[in-house]
Amino acid sequence: MAMTMMPLVVAMEGCGDCELMVQLKIVMILNPRFEMKNAKIILGSSSMARRNILEEMGYHFTVMVADIDEKSIRREKAEDLVLALAEAKADAIVSRLGIEGHKEENAHPTLLITADTVVVYEGMIREKPSSKEEARHFVKGYSGGCAVVVGSVVITNLTTGTRKRGCDRSEVYFHDIPDEVIDRLIDDGVTLNVAGGLMLEHPLTAPFVDTVIGTPDGVMGLSKSLTQKLLDESLES
Repeated sequence: MAMTMMPLVVAMEGCGDCELMVQLKIVMILNPRFEMKNAKIILGSSSMARRNILEEMGYHFTVMVADIDEKSIRREKAEDLVLALAEAKADAIVSRLGIEGHKEENAHPTLLITADTVVVYEGMIREKPSSKEEARHFVKGYSGGCAVVVGSVVITNLTTGTRKRGCDRSEVYFHDIPDEVIDRLIDDGVTLNVAGGLMLEHPLTAPFVDTVIGTPDGVMGLSKSLTQKLLDESLES
């Protein structure tokens, strides 16, 4: 938490034409969260879950969507992949904004948040299902088993040009999921829009979640603790 000495000038009227100017110095303890509220935040994602999570954290923000070919970016490790994808999303949005390097030092900070998520099941990386058949195969595999969700968060300070990044990892253990529930979930269509077809918060999925080792918000696409940590670091740099 930063401490800043701020001068306070008090004018006091005395006898006759005399005025006594007293300058006092007071210590103001600046709350980083208060500073954060003064920053402009851009969420570089079309994910409704990420929007809801950022709103739950108490932030006001605008939304921009990066238009990138995610399939053209490949990495062997899940952590490397989600970081590369989040970085590519940030680069695409920065390019659209036409930002060139460092901005004026006294400008209010503008922070761009990008993220990506994949599911790892039996050592294989799963992204968004390409069809309902693949989504059904994904979800059926989770029944009575475990899925590992790996997510990244990248914060780009558009005012200074600095970038902070990190990864989050959670394990989700499931009870057996009846076939009729899986069919209803697939027919809903929402599984096609999420990594690995895994939507923890869906009312059809939630009753069959046994244990989450990690953070539910991380599974849903944006770890609150990691995001807050990186936001704080972005303002300090």
